[in-house]
Amino acid sequence: MSNNYFKIAVLPGDGIGPEIISESIKILDVIAEAFQCKFHFDYGLIGAEAIFKTGNPLPEETLKICKESDAVLFGAIGDPVFDNNPEAKVRPEQGLLKLRKELGLFANIRPLKTYASLIDKSPLKREIIEGADIQIFRELVSGIYFGEKFTDPEGEYAYDICKYSREDIIPIAHMAFQEAQKRKKKLTLIDKANVLDTSRLWRKTCQEIAPEYPDVELDYMFVDNAAMQLILNPKHFDVILTENMFGDIISDEASVIGGSIGLLPSASVGEKNALFEPIHGSYPQAKGKGIANPVASILSVAMMLDHLNLHAAADKLRQSVEHAIENKYVTIDLNTKQYYSTSEVGSFIADHIRYSEKSYYNFENIKIGKSTIV
Repeated sequence: MSNNYFKIAVLPGDGIGPEIISESIKILDVIAEAFQCKFHFDYGLIGAEAIFKTGNPLPEETLKICKESDAVLFGAIGDPVFDNNPEAKVRPEQGLLKLRKELGLFANIRPLKTYASLIDKSPLKREIIEGADIQIFRELVSGIYFGEKFTDPEGEYAYDICKYSREDIIPIAHMAFQEAQKRKKKLTLIDKANVLDTSRLWRKTCQEIAPEYPDVELDYMFVDNAAMQLILNPKHFDVILTENMFGDIISDEASVIGGSIGLLPSASVGEKNALFEPIHGSYPQAKGKGIANPVASILSVAMMLDHLNLHAAADKLRQSVEHAIENKYVTIDLNTKQYYSTSEVGSFIADHIRYSEKSYYNFENIKIGKSTIV
């Protein structure tokens, strides 16, 4: 990684993945122009697409591309062909799990914020969610998803082992404490320590680390209560730290607070590698229809730009996304009466980066549903 040249591995994946990734590449092309940097894109197969073409959900060539990149931009993974077949031995998700493990991506970071103009899209009351701003740190390469799995030949019983070590917990715990120091100095560990030994290890380890961060308040919440409190009082939370499966569930639940899962980005980081992806799935029902919300992928690009130390570009991109949302230039999931296609939303955001207030879009016309080009 040089000061202005970056190698990006691009894995569009399945379902709507290629469509939203196309808009993210459109954004990066404009960023390169506006901020005098250069991105080189290497494309790779992963997931169902890779299985159909190679029989392998993570081909070695894809893994090689990712290991040689400065960052990985990922679309989505999953296909009904496999979802509806419990007997399938090879599955798209195996490719993503292996990629996380091979790249050492131990921490998944999922920011959640509410947009003033979209609060009414949430099923929750305005007074409950207004001002909610949460950062979720999910451990990503251990726990039940990576533990030993077994199904007996007769199909009468099965098990999945959840296993953690202190070495799995310590790095992400430090990251979460450090993030809390930058924010409201509050960290909530979500676990099930009244039942699970692994959760008790998480608590013990975090208690040992906490004295290194005396300015951070550490509290604990059982995952079932946390799932309820996210809906009843999301503003209670600032930084959340949790294990793999709990983090998967909690972060998806939290997506309803903002009004659409199509708004939420994520970063998966390790010591040497980093991957950026929207938290939504492959949404196969929308494939090829131009209705997928590209914002989560585009905001994942903003997280990638921060990772590459292109902070001014990241800030400008976030401003441009907020500009689109405020002007109701959004996809159908956010406005069923007046909406724009996946590509139109991506182009609108790209245009704002390029021209800002000199844009050729007529924003008054946007608000009343007329043609947007002057």
